[in-house]
Amino acid sequence: MRVSALSDQELIRLYVQGDEICFEELVNRHKDRLFTYLVLLLKDRKLAEDFFQDTLVKVINTLKSGKYLEEGKFRPWMLRIAHNLVIDHFRQQKKMRMQHSTEEFDQFSIMSNEDMNREELYIQDQIHSDLRKLVALLPEDQKEVLLMRVYAKMPFKEIAWVTEVSINTALGRMRYALIRLRQLMEEHNVKLVA
Repeated sequence: MRVSALSDQELIRLYVQGDEICFEELVNRHKDRLFTYLVLLLKDRKLAEDFFQDTLVKVINTLKSGKYLEEGKFRPWMLRIAHNLVIDHFRQQKKMRMQHSTEEFDQFSIMSNEDMNREELYIQDQIHSDLRKLVALLPEDQKEVLLMRVYAKMPFKEIAWVTEVSINTALGRMRYALIRLRQLMEEHNVKLVA
């Protein structure tokens, strides 16, 4: 039996059972899409190569540990891993920039506003936490488009290409995601301002 004729699920099952060739086939099948997606997100080919490897390591670890459960959705799952790694990277960069910029502030001005800043940061963190929980409740196709658009700042043309749908479908998914998110915010009494 040729491995190229097997479905992603069959390849995963055989790989977990020890057939390394099956993982090579999975990588060959999806590497172009994954790498292009990373280049689009990072806008840096060298960095995309690093994230490509990091994504594959995470995929291998998850498959080998038996934690992969999303049958029939391997590529979106793999792209989500890559996406999450990139988001974590951007968050880390943002923290580092904020640390550098706060070091330049006058220590006395920071101390005088410390209590207010803590409260504002707490409220902001709470809002972000609430929103993340609500976004997790969205249908997968809507959540995927929303995350690519909002966090990765991807244009709809690129979102359509990555998700293999028309631009109109990507726009529709975004629209429905926002409508559903507003409904969820009302249902869970989540406000975007303090």
